[in-house]
Amino acid sequence: MQGTCVDFYGPVLRAGAAANRDKGLAIDWTTLLAEWRDLYRVTLDAVITGQRPWLRVDQIHREALDILLERRSLGGAFTRQERDELNLVWTRLDAWPDTVEGLSRLRRRFTTATLSNAGMAAVVAVAKHANLPFDAILTAELARSYKPAPAVYQLTVDFLGYRPDQIMMVACHKYDLRAARDFGMRTAFVARPLEFGPDARPDVAPESWFDIYADSFTALADALGADSVA
Repeated sequence: MQGTCVDFYGPVLRAGAAANRDKGLAIDWTTLLAEWRDLYRVTLDAVITGQRPWLRVDQIHREALDILLERRSLGGAFTRQERDELNLVWTRLDAWPDTVEGLSRLRRRFTTATLSNAGMAAVVAVAKHANLPFDAILTAELARSYKPAPAVYQLTVDFLGYRPDQIMMVACHKYDLRAARDFGMRTAFVARPLEFGPDARPDVAPESWFDIYADSFTALADALGADSVA
């Protein structure tokens, strides 16, 4: 969901710019965000392998923020309350321009559901903030693990009642789609070249094993014939 349906780069950088103005700081939030995402992924993997106890993603992001501020000798620049507020940016992410229209069209013919690594409360908040038209909210919190662990993909079978081959995983992250394919799902890659900002170069190249490659949710709706009568 983060990156695929919604943009986190813009909101985090805006929140960082506001913090810089309020505090008279010159933090490079582009670099900090990249490190924030890296720490987030490291902790997810540690939870999957049992090296860390279960933590929700909001807790993981908050822990990582403390680490990043300490690395920059800025531990005293933000109070605990200010850090908590800054961390809430992950619940206020903006939909990509094509997301709401594309999902709305897809929902007319298909069941639409999240399968996010973020926590339930965070995903509900993001869906409400960005007006995302999902039929169901599923997150890795229900499995007490994280993608790409198979237990997370099993949630869609257990809670929605479909076989894996009746489900299409839609994501802009190839690791996620690869794991979903291994689980038996169909896969659709939606390219998000700006996920990490205008200067980043994420891997958005087509792969032969994708069932569908699209550059937007509206293009995905076109490819799946979402406007035709089921």
